[in-house]
Amino acid sequence: MTKAADHPDLALRGAVKFVALANLAYFGVEFAVAVAIGSVSLFADSIDFLEDASVNTLILIALGWSLRARGRLGMALAGLLLVPSLATLWMAWEKVAAQVPPAPVPLTLAGAGALAVNMTCAFVLARHRHHKGSLIKAAFLSARNDALANVAIILAGFATALTLSAWPDLIVGLAIAAMNATAAREVWEAAREEKLTAEA
Repeated sequence: MTKAADHPDLALRGAVKFVALANLAYFGVEFAVAVAIGSVSLFADSIDFLEDASVNTLILIALGWSLRARGRLGMALAGLLLVPSLATLWMAWEKVAAQVPPAPVPLTLAGAGALAVNMTCAFVLARHRHHKGSLIKAAFLSARNDALANVAIILAGFATALTLSAWPDLIVGLAIAAMNATAAREVWEAAREEKLTAEA
């Protein structure tokens, strides 16, 4: 019986499909917790899960496209990566005025769950991260950055429990926004190079 590992494209499709479904599932969990406790960092991260699910779905669709078409889609995805950053800034602005800290225990537990999901996704995509093109790079960078953000969310939960302040959650939320902006720039550059190669 032929294994998926024997066919790189088939294995890649399976990996991307798994990551898309995992991100979509945890988006629902984290968004519900974020709204319930009023957490900026969880709100930003939940939107990021939805964005990751969308990105990986588009990647799955575009794997058979031409180099030029993949480059154009990669540039569009770079813009999509900025969505969580903008959403975070909007909610952070509202929370600065309210100064109400989120409940630390749900914040920490949701962050830990998100870390488990993103570590799994990063591990699944790691073997494909050197695949030519910006699309897979977008997926891997997103999963890697999200795992780092989740560690910060967990730390923010502990800090909130100790200080009873809204600032740890706000600071982590803004850091997530900055991290996504950096990933968007890297994906844009890779997509632009891919497009130029196709046109050469």
